[in-house]
Amino acid sequence: MSIITPAREDQAPLARLQAQPLVLGLFLPLYAGGWTVSDAPRGTDWTFDYNARLVARAEAIGFDLAFGFANWLGKDGFGGRTRFRANSLDSLASSAALAARTSRIVLLSTVHALYGWHPLNLARIGATLDHITGGRWGANLVTGFLQGEADKFGQAPIAHDERYRLLDEFSTIVEKLWTEDEELDFQGARWSLKGAYVSPRPAHRRPLLVSAASSDAGFRYAARHSDLVFITSPAGAAIEAALDVLPAVNARLKAYAAEEGRRLQTIINPHIIARDSTAEVEAVHRRIVEGADEAALTAFVEGFSGGDSKSWSGHRREQRIIGGNIQIFGTPEQVVEQCLRLKAAGCDGIQVNFFDYEPDLEFFGARILPLLRQAGLRH
Repeated sequence: MSIITPAREDQAPLARLQAQPLVLGLFLPLYAGGWTVSDAPRGTDWTFDYNARLVARAEAIGFDLAFGFANWLGKDGFGGRTRFRANSLDSLASSAALAARTSRIVLLSTVHALYGWHPLNLARIGATLDHITGGRWGANLVTGFLQGEADKFGQAPIAHDERYRLLDEFSTIVEKLWTEDEELDFQGARWSLKGAYVSPRPAHRRPLLVSAASSDAGFRYAARHSDLVFITSPAGAAIEAALDVLPAVNARLKAYAAEEGRRLQTIINPHIIARDSTAEVEAVHRRIVEGADEAALTAFVEGFSGGDSKSWSGHRREQRIIGGNIQIFGTPEQVVEQCLRLKAAGCDGIQVNFFDYEPDLEFFGARILPLLRQAGLRH
């Protein structure tokens, strides 16, 4: 694949995202088991070829984003009979490879900035990916919050707000390297640079920066740096409970961004189970729950509760079987109704995951996406 000629600024990925009434992303199953802790029969697979097919199909259907998550786990992942997430693909390397198989969709990579990265390394890799993709790459910069992950890198615990102060420093350096025309000298709390420079410059103003936030420190960081912010429901995965609290979450984050003189978009992660009848939806739901891998689920829930993140604190154990920060179950019409309500609650987009990705993605494209267009949520 040849390098794509950079688009005009009004055609840049960020401008295209901001023009959509509801941004549409696909949460990739780069991990064994994806997002569902169950051995109910399905074709979902962690391999690159499988994920590449998903991204190519999502692009053809009209999705805006494909997003890669990252965990650092041990030999058996979360264990159990499914060895949940024992195998995984690197998010950054996967995005680079997917760039050669796509032409329009934005590719987002999760990078744990505090796990051994120097900002100069990421700045060069990011600028390179920006040119390869014609501006379609972005970094989801995260601090990491699980001590078991930090242990693998030989790192001592870092307090929650201090992690965000360090991430702010990291992001400031990367942005300077992407946007300033002079060699950079910088002395910070963790990183220092002398005469640093990245060439060629990014094709657009800079690659997209993304973060996931639920705390005040995370919101303050996002307001300063992020173009797109993954928000979570503090009330758990049930859609009605989430809709009660999300307007306040969105309003607070966007108010912080306004204080910084910036505009950002928020996106939330629903797991969607959609069929032509509620009876079919209930059958799929029941099959997933009956196939729950209880040992892996226990390790999964305990693993994420062992850190200081509050993103999933309101989620019940049974909700974690299926996955998704929120859950939308129903007919195509019911799914679109809930998307309209998420938009009214201040969400600018949805980052979708599925149980059985290929057929569920096809159903979404054929039965739900036309209704989203009719509802004015997609151009």
